Amino acid sequence: MVTPPWVSGGLRIPAAVLAEVERAARAAYGRDEEACGYLEGPLADPLAVDRAVELENLANKYHAVDPQGHPRTGREYFKINSLKFEKAILQAAEHARAVKVFFHSHLDCGAYFSTEDAASMTMGDTGAPAYALAYLVTAVDRGEVTAHRLFVWHAADRGFVEAPFVIDEA
Repeated sequence: MVTPPWVSGGLRIPAAVLAEVERAARAAYGRDEEACGYLEGPLADPLAVDRAVELENLANKYHAVDPQGHPRTGREYFKINSLKFEKAILQAAEHARAVKVFFHSHLDCGAYFSTEDAASMTMGDTGAPAYALAYLVTAVDRGEVTAHRLFVWHAADRGFVEAPFVIDEA
């Protein structure tokens, strides 16, 4: 399998797309939960993204139904409908596009890639990530976006490391 270029960082994210991530993050903060979603872009331009899609964070619903089995709330982590996410990946590919970045927000604790984030992206910390993606973490502190950091899988270290990205103002 060929490794797509976007998993190494260096992505170009238009300011308008990042603004949509920030809108989702602030709105989710108001609901006391992490935002989550993905960025996609054309396959013909592997480092470009041009669309942000917010996904529902199901963590609070799972917690409400089974607090013992799902002790954390949406404030502490995200849970998505993985079937919908996989369908989005397939639909993008059918249109010469790709889901390139998974994004989520952190509430009042900074933009870092947590142990829980790593476990979620590697299906329980069992190896490499399940999807060939980069990961954008947006910090929301007291309701305001304070930082964005991009992370990628580093196979040699078997962990996630920060990677550069460019905000395209055009």
